[in-house]
Amino acid sequence: MVAIVASYSVFPSKETPKGHLWLSDSDQVVRSGHTPTIYVYKAKHSDDTTKRLINSLAEILVHYYPLAGRLSLAESGRIEVDCNAKGVTFIEAETTKSLGDYGDFSPSESVKELVPKIDYTQPIEEIPLLLVQFTRFRGGEGFVVGVAFCHPLADGLAGTQFINLWAKVARGETLEPHELPYLDRTILKLQHSSASPCFDHPELKPLPLKLGSSDVNAEQSKKTSGVLLKLTPEQVQKLKKEANEEALEEGVREYSRFEAIAGHVWRCACKGRELDEKQPTVVRFNADIRSRLIPPLPRNYFGNALAATVSAECYVGEIVSKPLSYGAQKVREAIEKLSNEYIRSQLRIVLGEEQLDCIRGLFLGQGERMNVPFAGNPNLQITSWMSMAVYEADFGWGKPVFFGLAYVSAQDRAVILQSPDGDGSIIVSMHFQEPHLELFKKFFYQSL
Repeated sequence: MVAIVASYSVFPSKETPKGHLWLSDSDQVVRSGHTPTIYVYKAKHSDDTTKRLINSLAEILVHYYPLAGRLSLAESGRIEVDCNAKGVTFIEAETTKSLGDYGDFSPSESVKELVPKIDYTQPIEEIPLLLVQFTRFRGGEGFVVGVAFCHPLADGLAGTQFINLWAKVARGETLEPHELPYLDRTILKLQHSSASPCFDHPELKPLPLKLGSSDVNAEQSKKTSGVLLKLTPEQVQKLKKEANEEALEEGVREYSRFEAIAGHVWRCACKGRELDEKQPTVVRFNADIRSRLIPPLPRNYFGNALAATVSAECYVGEIVSKPLSYGAQKVREAIEKLSNEYIRSQLRIVLGEEQLDCIRGLFLGQGERMNVPFAGNPNLQITSWMSMAVYEADFGWGKPVFFGLAYVSAQDRAVILQSPDGDGSIIVSMHFQEPHLELFKKFFYQSL
């Protein structure tokens, strides 16, 4: 049980620019709600902990002033940010549970209490773009910083950079000029052409359905659960070795950790669902495009810099019976499609009239989600957060002992993260349909 002690509106500590911030096409097409994550700390808090967090948050908002604004609808039908300095929400809370009562912090309704609850029935123009909840555990044995970040404002990498700089300010350190966010998103503004795209873009098309189904409604209605599956450094290396044994004999470049782990997760999902061997299946994921564009985006670019990609359509029987290198190669091919030209082609067509209708619906109170393709059974959404420096979020009381998602995805999804141990171990935050989850876990560790 979590009890709210106090709620504060936090404003930038200095005057900030006013006006409307243009958002890129990449910002327009992500999930419109907030992404809830938690940072868990074992350190004991002091009486001035809340004050330190609030004061440093007000200071960092001077540099990240769009976060203190609100979403608005432009005449063109696009989302933009009204930089009106209405502030962000900071909640102080206490839980009757101890740190140990939350177990391994697998995504669940219990863990969801540790992030701010957002009322999406109110007008979207009134909802803060950032909400933070500071929750103390029973007995003073630690606390959680729960963050709800409005997705159209930032992807995971940009959000992590913000949290880490906020933590640096809280420690009393000075920010370097090169660390400050790059806010001008017109760097991603492209000339939209009426000419046909140069590429087919299967990632923007409907994904394979279960055999005998005519839509995704049945699968979307099934309940999912979340579980954290840890891979030791030895198990990671075993997967890489398995994926590369056949590949190296054929002169293929060595598969990465992500390619090997993604291939393994995909194979276990196919086995766990017990699908027909002739069932088509794909994996879909978003990739960071900061370094893929020519010229590359600044590393401190604050916004969504993502491009969707999807593997070639495969049969379940192929994924299950062929070597791990087969699935890893399909994942690699999906990544390698994302050239500068491919990304720019996708950005030119991704924001169509259907998507703009969804945006208009949001501002009319007709929903909170964009028109994102359903990537659940028989397919899979995979997200890699392995490159995100989430464990650098030291506010002055040490690094977090855990970072993770605080909600269960409504579709089958794997989020791959570094573990807090810092030894090369990996955590797979797996969100899977409940009837198949136990079988998935069995196959996940069976060969390891």
